[in-house]
Amino acid sequence: MGERVEVRVDAGRWLGKLNHTWNYIGYDECNYTHSPGGMALIEKFGNLEKPYYLRAHHMLCTGNMHGFYKWGSTNVYTEDEAGNPVYYYDCIDKMMDIWLQNRCKPFFEIGFMPKDLADPRAAEDPAQGYTMDSYRRIGWAMPPKDYDRWYELIVRLITHLKDRYGEAELATWYFELWNEPDIFYWRGTPEEYHKLYDYTEAAIHSVMPEARFGGPASTGNEDPEKGGAYFLRNFLAHVKDGVNAYSGAHGTRIDFTTFHTKGGLYNMNLLAKKQIPSVRRLVNTAKVQTDVIRAAGYDALECVMSEADPDAWAAGGRFDNFNLNFRNTEYYASFVASGYKNLYDLGERQGMDLRPLAWAFMFEGERCFEGTRTFSTQGINKPVFNLFQLYAKLGTQRVVLESSRDLDPLTFADENGMVEGPEIDGWATVGANDSVQVLLYCHHDDWDVQGTFDVDLKLSNLPNGRMQVRHYRIDAEHSNAYAEWMRQGMPDYPNAGQYAAIKARDGLELLAPPETVLVTEGGAALQFSMPVHAVSLLVLEKA
Repeated sequence: MGERVEVRVDAGRWLGKLNHTWNYIGYDECNYTHSPGGMALIEKFGNLEKPYYLRAHHMLCTGNMHGFYKWGSTNVYTEDEAGNPVYYYDCIDKMMDIWLQNRCKPFFEIGFMPKDLADPRAAEDPAQGYTMDSYRRIGWAMPPKDYDRWYELIVRLITHLKDRYGEAELATWYFELWNEPDIFYWRGTPEEYHKLYDYTEAAIHSVMPEARFGGPASTGNEDPEKGGAYFLRNFLAHVKDGVNAYSGAHGTRIDFTTFHTKGGLYNMNLLAKKQIPSVRRLVNTAKVQTDVIRAAGYDALECVMSEADPDAWAAGGRFDNFNLNFRNTEYYASFVASGYKNLYDLGERQGMDLRPLAWAFMFEGERCFEGTRTFSTQGINKPVFNLFQLYAKLGTQRVVLESSRDLDPLTFADENGMVEGPEIDGWATVGANDSVQVLLYCHHDDWDVQGTFDVDLKLSNLPNGRMQVRHYRIDAEHSNAYAEWMRQGMPDYPNAGQYAAIKARDGLELLAPPETVLVTEGGAALQFSMPVHAVSLLVLEKA
C-alpha cells in the first residue's frame, strides 16, 4: 500500500471559468508546416479544441523553403539585380492555409531578417562578400539595412494577409515581433530592437488598427537584474514612455506581452551526467518576468509565455544527451501537467492572464523516439500529446478541487522538491448535463523517483442517481506508445508489424473498464492507485 492522498471535489462550489490557456504550440522549422508529418500533426491538434494557435520561427527568412533542424524560409522578400524589392507570398499562404483549414490560427512571429534586407554588418568577410553562409550564421539575426524598406515589407505583408483572409479573421490572430532578442537571435542592440518594434507596430496598425501586436519574446531568468528580465524591463519602459523611432512621439502601442520560461538547460554532451528539469525554476522564472510586467503597469494585458517548456533545446535528442530521453516518456506529460497548473496558479496570484506555449512539434525523418521535444515521432503520438487530449476533455466551469499533496514549487527547499516529494494536484470542472471532469497529475522532477499513492477521491454536490465513470490514464503502461516501442526492441525504424503494435498504443487508454457509481445525497467516493509520473482524467456522466 502506498501513502494515502485525499482529494476532494465539490461540484457545487463554482470558481469561475477555467480558461483553456494551453492551446498554443510552436516550432523552429516553419516549412514543416507543409510536410506530410507536419500536416498530420496539425490536423490532430485542430481536432482537439478550437482554436490552437501555432507559432513558427523563420517566417521571413531567405532560402530554399525546405525545413531542417532549426531552419526554415519563405522568400517573402528578395531584391532583383537592380536592388528593387520583390515580394513573394506563396509559401506563407501555403502555411496559413494549412493552419486555418485545420481550425487552427496563426501566432505569427514576425522574423527573421530576409537576406537582402539585412544590415551590411552581416558580411563577415568583406573580401568574400555577403554569402549565404554568412546569412545562415548571422545575417538572419541582423537589423534591417533600411528601416523604411522593413516598414514597407510589413505593410505589404499585412495588406496581403488582410486581402486574402479578411479583417475579421486577422483580428483573431497574434502578431509577435522576433524571438529572444536579448540573446543571439538578435545581433543588433536593444535600442535597435526598440526601433524595429516601433516601425513594425506602425506598419501593422496602419493597415489593421484592430490587429493584436506585441512582444518582446525575451528569454526568462531568475535574476530580475540580468538577462531576459533586464531586457524586458527596458523594453517595457520604451513602449511606455520612450521616444518612438517611427513617429517621434512618446510611447508605442503594445497589445499583449510575451516572454519565455524553461525548466532547465541542456547541450550536446555524450558524457553527460544526470540532470533533471525543475518545475520550480519554470515557475519562478515566470514570476520574475511577471513581476517586471506588473511593475511596468502592463499586468492587465494578456501575457503569452511564447515558449514554456521543461528545457531549452528542442532539436536535441537522446543521442546528443541521454537526459533528453525523458521527452519520450510519461515524465514529459506529468512535468507539463504540473508546470501548466502551477503557472495557472501563478497567474491567479499575480492577477494576470498567463498562457503557456509548448515549443514542441515534430521532425521529419528522425529515428523512432529520437528524444527531440516533439508531440509525435514517425507519426506515433507520444504520451505528452495524450495530455493535450485530456485537456481538451475538460469543461470550462471550474469547481473546487483540494488535494492533501497540493504543493507549491516556489516553497521547495531545493530546486527539485527532493524534500517535499511528489505533487498531486489538478483541476475539476463541470460540463453539460451535470457531467464532471477531474484531472489529476502526480509529478516529481526526478524521473527515477518511484512509488504509488492511494488516492481517495470524494465528490460532493453531484446529481443523485447513477453516473458512469470513465478513467483515462497516462503512465508507464497506459496511453504510452514508448513503452510498447521498448517491448518491440527499440527499433530506430520499425518494420510494418512493429509499427502497427506501437501505433496501437499511442492513443488515450482507460485505466479500467467504465464503471457505474450510485450517487446518494449528492456524494460519491472513488479509490484508485496513482504512480509517480502519471496523469488521470475521470469523467463522470449520468448513466
